[in-house]
Amino acid sequence: MIKLFKSFGYALKGMFFVLKEQQNMRIHAIAIVVVTIAGIFLGLTAIEWSVIALTISSVIVAEMINTAIEDLVDLVSPEFNQTAGKIKDIAAGAVLLAAIVATVVAVYIFGNKIFNLLL
Repeated sequence: MIKLFKSFGYALKGMFFVLKEQQNMRIHAIAIVVVTIAGIFLGLTAIEWSVIALTISSVIVAEMINTAIEDLVDLVSPEFNQTAGKIKDIAAGAVLLAAIVATVVAVYIFGNKIFNLLL
């Protein structure tokens, strides 16, 4: 049981590290707060909250994996290496794709809610 608690502790430590050290993660955190407040104000349904939560988590997970990949690549290849750069670019592209999809989902869900309020 102690081993289980320690593993949760390590995971939380990693989450806080990314939040503390990565500017993009702090931007994502601000976006989460804004989306949450907007969702409460607009009265999202359970399904809409579920979709929002899934898209938020996909961006956060992608950002954390990207950070881990970047740190690992920097560790094993501290000098410039074209392949290392390609790996980091691919990981960053995954974050960008997740963020684009999350934005499209948010525009659709919130756009419909705002449109219905205006009618």
